[in-house]
Amino acid sequence: MPSTSPKFTVALLDSKIHDRAAFSCGEPSLDDYLKRRASQDLKRRLAVTYVLAPCDEPARVAGYFTLSAYAVLASELPEELAACLPRHDRFPTTLIGRLARDGAYRGDRLGELLLLEALTRALENSDRVASFAVVVDALNDQAAAFYQRYGFLPFADDARRLYLPMATVKTLLS
Repeated sequence: MPSTSPKFTVALLDSKIHDRAAFSCGEPSLDDYLKRRASQDLKRRLAVTYVLAPCDEPARVAGYFTLSAYAVLASELPEELAACLPRHDRFPTTLIGRLARDGAYRGDRLGELLLLEALTRALENSDRVASFAVVVDALNDQAAAFYQRYGFLPFADDARRLYLPMATVKTLLS
């Protein structure tokens, strides 16, 4: 399993510790989510937010990602994948709902670090709550290309909606 770089730590969002107001990734919807909704979603058990913070500035949010349980309809899956699965209407997955890094860290590969941390947690959780894949809904083509570099595959009906089978996650992380 990958571990975070020695200069960063990953933890659950704690509104008493983490300075959400200073976070700015350049995408208003992702900034707003962290600042206004992440804590509420955590309390309601809708999504869990993890933050990446520099070890020497533990209050600073360098990046974050969210995870939640999700299900995809069998009809949404590519035919070649659906053919390998049992006949069910829906399949359990893990959703990376949001993933963003602060603009101050552009070029530091924190997006990759955040994604690997999210995949690690998704894989670990799949041993407790079944999940056959990780799903993302990329905000734009650039984000979709980022996920595709790690093996994510597009759903048949939407090139920005991607999945990565948990078996591939396991291989990627080993």
